[in-house]
This record gives sequence, structure tokens and C-alpha cells, in this order.
Amino acid sequence: MPLAARSLSSLAEGVPRRRPARRIGARTFDFSTSVAVMAVVNRTPDSFYDRGRTFELERAVAACEAAVTAGADWVDIGGVPFAPGPALSAADELDRVLPVVTAVRDRSDVVISVDTFLPEVARACIAAGADVINDTTGLFHPEIVDVVADSDATLVITHSLAAPRTVYPRPEYGDVVHEVAAFLEERVGHALSGGIPEERLVIDPGHDLNKNTLHSLELTRRLGEITAIGLPTLVAVSNKDFVGESIDAPKSERLEGSIAAMVLCIAQGARIVRMHNVPEAVAAVRMTETILGMRAPALLRHNMGDVND
Repeated sequence: MPLAARSLSSLAEGVPRRRPARRIGARTFDFSTSVAVMAVVNRTPDSFYDRGRTFELERAVAACEAAVTAGADWVDIGGVPFAPGPALSAADELDRVLPVVTAVRDRSDVVISVDTFLPEVARACIAAGADVINDTTGLFHPEIVDVVADSDATLVITHSLAAPRTVYPRPEYGDVVHEVAAFLEERVGHALSGGIPEERLVIDPGHDLNKNTLHSLELTRRLGEITAIGLPTLVAVSNKDFVGESIDAPKSERLEGSIAAMVLCIAQGARIVRMHNVPEAVAAVRMTETILGMRAPALLRHNMGDVND
């Protein structure tokens, strides 16, 4: 049956069965009834999307606070872009991210994740109050498992193939969804054997990371095969190139396409969405939750009485 003809209930067939609520930092998430919105805050001069808009410390902290005010459950702070480029030392990365973690932790109970693949950075940020380590390299440095295991933090395991900040030209897959799922299951097994309990693991299929647009589209339309692994699935589709190439739009004009991709992923079981445009994402997430029956409408007035409001 063509994808367009399938109902939302059939799209959600791969959604994991209800599991106990998760405690992440100071907040509790029941992913059977809600989707967490993760705001992106990059303290880099060459970030993929904002090109350094939040590189200054005050702007980065203000961006985190604005995201919380707009309804974000989570802020993801990064000091090094995923894109190929020169390596940044752990000391230099900490100079960028640690002051933001400290400032936000002092002001909010929002979940704080740090986008890093360096064990030294992860350890220092957890000590400063970070709740999650978001490793977009698929545990390239396996010692990061030991760091997270020795804490109460959660670890996000993402599919990517290249060494950090290196080019991976013309990626090829026989079946991208099967291969991504197998990679994630293997890395999850490594994390479990390293002492991180299942309730502190999250997976991310890594849209666009060492994948072309056709690969990312296939992951999006078959995301249920990833969520069926049984762990909370994070999707980072916001303003990605697969969105831009699909609708022929520059980064500044990808909001609607990003929202569409996000909604389809939620319908198939994604429960954490990493987004740049927080107010729009929060509204779309709340509407999607309501359509899927995960939450009740905020109001019930229309055609509910003798007078139509």
C-alpha cells in the first residue's frame, strides 16, 4: 500500500510499547504520552544553521533561556560542528560549552545535553550539571561510555560512520534502515555492557550524518523500524540538507519542511525532536500529540454547547 494511503495508526505500528516514565535530570518524561522538544544552541563561530549567531557567551545563555520560555523541555549545547573541519582541543571545547552549562543550570531545571564526543568534555560538563551527553559520532571514543556509566547522565547514541570532523564521500548502503538499526543495536549493546542501564540510553538514526538525501528520506519514511528497537528515539531533522534538497530551499526557508519531517517521525514513534525553531516546533508537537491521542485538547469549546464560540 502506498505510504500516503496508510493511516496514522498503521504508521505507528512500530512504536515501542509503553514503558515506565524516565527521569532525566530534574524532569520526568512519559514518552507514551508526550514528545520532548530539544532546542539547539551552538556556541560555535561556524555552526551549520546560525553561522555563529549564538557564539558569544551572553547570546548562548540568552538563547537557552528563550528556548525554555518558548516551551523547550531540553537544550542541546554544542561547541564543535559535526561538519568536516579542524579538530578542537578538549580545553578549547570546554571554554565554549562549560560556561553555558553552568549558567543555564544555575537558572533552570531544563534538561541540559552537551553535544560532544570527547570523554574529557563529557566528564566536566556532567560535573557542572549536564544531564545528557549527545554523542553524534556513534561512540567513536568508546571511553565516553565509562564516563556516562560513572554518573547519572543519559547517553544519546547516534549513527554516523566517519571519524569526527572528517569527510565521508558518497556514502553507500544496501538497505540504509537495516544498516542503521544494526549499528545502533551494536552500540547499545556496548553501552549496556559498559554499565549504562537501558533507562539511560537514547538512540538517534543520524539524519544526513554520512548519508545523502535519499538515505535520510528513507530513514524518515521507515522510522518505525528504528523506534521498534525499543529505546526512546531522537530525531534531528531541523533545517537539514535533505529537507532543503527535497523542497529546493536554502537553510533560511526550511522551517515548513522540517516540521513536516518531524511530524512524520513522531507519528512513527520518535519521542525527542531536536529543533532550531522552538516556538513553531512546540506548537507542531502539541498538535501532533493531540491528533495521535497522546494528550487531550487544551480546550473544548467548538460545538460543545448551545452557543458556538
